[in-house]
Amino acid sequence: MNNSIKSIEPLGFPWATQDPFLFCVYHKDDYPKGNGKLGPDASLAGRNLGQDFDPSNSWRMYHGTTVPGFPQHPHRGFETVTIGEKGLIDHSDSLGAAGRFGNGDVQWMTAGKGVNHSEMFPLLKDDEENPLVLFQIWLNLPKKSKFVEPHFKMLWSEDIPHYTSEDQQTSVKVIAGSIGNTTAPAPAPDSWAADPANDVAIWIISMKAGATWTLPTADQATNRSLYYYGGSSAKVAGENLPLQHVAKLDTSGETIIENGDEDSKMLLLQGKPINEPVAQYGPFVMNTQQEIQEAYQEYQRTQFGGWPWPTDDHVHPRESGRFARHADGREERK
Repeated sequence: MNNSIKSIEPLGFPWATQDPFLFCVYHKDDYPKGNGKLGPDASLAGRNLGQDFDPSNSWRMYHGTTVPGFPQHPHRGFETVTIGEKGLIDHSDSLGAAGRFGNGDVQWMTAGKGVNHSEMFPLLKDDEENPLVLFQIWLNLPKKSKFVEPHFKMLWSEDIPHYTSEDQQTSVKVIAGSIGNTTAPAPAPDSWAADPANDVAIWIISMKAGATWTLPTADQATNRSLYYYGGSSAKVAGENLPLQHVAKLDTSGETIIENGDEDSKMLLLQGKPINEPVAQYGPFVMNTQQEIQEAYQEYQRTQFGGWPWPTDDHVHPRESGRFARHADGREERK
């Protein structure tokens, strides 16, 4: 294997990642027309509602029973970066914050000392299908930041820059990090990614058929993973990278990507490792098992602030556009 490639591995569910990331979930659901109540206009018979993850189906309800998605659930000790490439996501949380985002938007949420939130996928269109494509990336927090105040930040699609190669054949959506003079919006303030020295990058790479592009170098201590999730064929550093595989790359030298005869899509995740012990159980990521137990005990006592919404699977009114309402009352409307 080429020296710039550490390994090439098939993708599972969720996608395996390297420190400082914990994992990445890729959701692609061809949801049908809506039923007028933001759920699917289709029979739910035979589905394991509340635990509907069957990969043989073209769409899933996940933990939802009437609207697809993830009703209220807690997190502590890490961050979620939710990239809504297609379709919409309704966010509600225990701090009273809320939002509707998608179709290119990104929500960067720091769970910190603890937050309860829901992520529902409202099917707004009753006259046509409601496809959904999203990534949710779990980014760890170092021990010093495990108990920061919960926070979320919106990176609206209009504000996320795109790098374009000189030959116009490769475009990169720069969600975190930078390529040349193209720099992403600032992440959440307590993130591992907030310090440029940590070399965190989250890029969605789109390559035209037959395109060739060279990944820039990074610090040798940086972990870099390239996920190939859309297309037909590609090579990385001269090695075949099969569809639905990840290449773990050495960052000390440039790496050439050669695309095949169809347009391709790839996700790049990179960052310097936090290099601390990871204790994870369900929605909590701490440094020790004792801290995990303490997190559960505190959640049982406090529900991390309770739940101020009328239902566990709260969705916003159909007429709501893209918006974010923060815990301090500040609102953003798009």
